[in-house]
Amino acid sequence: MASFDTPTIDVSPFFRSEENEEGKKKTMEQIGEACVNYGFFQIANHGIPLDLLCRTMDMYKPFFACSDENKLSLPENYLKSTQNSVETYEHLVFRRSSSGFNVCPKSPPHFKQVLEEMVSHLTKLGVVLESIISECLGLPPNFLANYNNDRSQDALMGLHYFPATEDENVGKPAHEDPGCITIVYQDEVGGLQVHKDGQWIPIAPSKDKLVVNIGDMIQVLSNNKFKSATHRVVRPRGKNRYSFAFFYNVQGDKWVEPLPQFTKEIGVSPKYRGFLFNEYLQLRLRNRSHPPARPEDLIHITHYSISN
Repeated sequence: MASFDTPTIDVSPFFRSEENEEGKKKTMEQIGEACVNYGFFQIANHGIPLDLLCRTMDMYKPFFACSDENKLSLPENYLKSTQNSVETYEHLVFRRSSSGFNVCPKSPPHFKQVLEEMVSHLTKLGVVLESIISECLGLPPNFLANYNNDRSQDALMGLHYFPATEDENVGKPAHEDPGCITIVYQDEVGGLQVHKDGQWIPIAPSKDKLVVNIGDMIQVLSNNKFKSATHRVVRPRGKNRYSFAFFYNVQGDKWVEPLPQFTKEIGVSPKYRGFLFNEYLQLRLRNRSHPPARPEDLIHITHYSISN
């Protein structure tokens, strides 16, 4: 067991009507430190109603309990994943499209309305966190927003992890997230862990807190100043685990490379070659739908690393 834990940060100064510059400064300092040391942190007083978080979780559970026939009627949204021939988890993706939102299951009732409300709240939270991270990097508050002129790549993913078996307890193997920011709400079962200094640190579940981690795009743009942390999910014996994650992403056609503020302006060589976000996202999605025979062949952000 690790002797340290990821920080919990009060972000209420950014959601109160009265100005609190000292509180905002303290929150930003804590988030900047967490992004350097962990790439992961939990946030409290984030402005999303607890009732909505609970209702969203309660909507996912009956959906995942329904028949596979109903789930598979949404082929672009639903996926069941296996590892070593063992079913480990299933997920349902809900994202914006040019005509609104994805097709959504009709059962349970009001599922789509609840998910739309959840996405609206999470998007607003993502905008605030994006602005904070911009300033933590020494960039203008709206700098990272220029990579997100539309929100079509954002996705809300509901996840159901099956109970562990005697031979397999990993729900989702060690990985990093490809986008900008991920916001996670997990049930009381827990199981989310972040890797630091050779140890796996459990992220304790909390009914009223959200987990935040930065993704590969922040790591590339900052030229490794902020790290995209490696994390995984471990499944408990005899228990189902539920969570949902909101992926706050870069616009698909955006060119991503280390910013000059972290390279030529300070005399540091870029650690990555440039690429289109959609190109990288498709490679990562292929990892999931067509996993290679050898784990070492999985695509990570190191695919674009420059050897100096």
